[in-house]
Amino acid sequence: MEKLIGKVTHYFNKIGVGVVELTDGELKVGDTIHIKGHTSDFTQTVNSMQIEHEAIEKAKKGDSVGLKVDSVVHEHDEVYLVTE
Repeated sequence: MEKLIGKVTHYFNKIGVGVVELTDGELKVGDTIHIKGHTSDFTQTVNSMQIEHEAIEKAKKGDSVGLKVDSVVHEHDEVYLVTE
């Protein structure tokens, strides 16, 4: 099952980091996410997250977090939390 938890608001091409604004629920290091958009469609594990360059373990609704992503993402791509 998947639950929509946020959207991509920015992508830093040089460092492969996407900024995700969480609109629902929470996200933790170790969670599996599915990023989907016009040209994006992949699943990955969250290995690390940052807010304002500070490493965090957990983010909640309303947070904008930087995530190292396995593939290129784009603004408005939807981010889903994959649950068993």
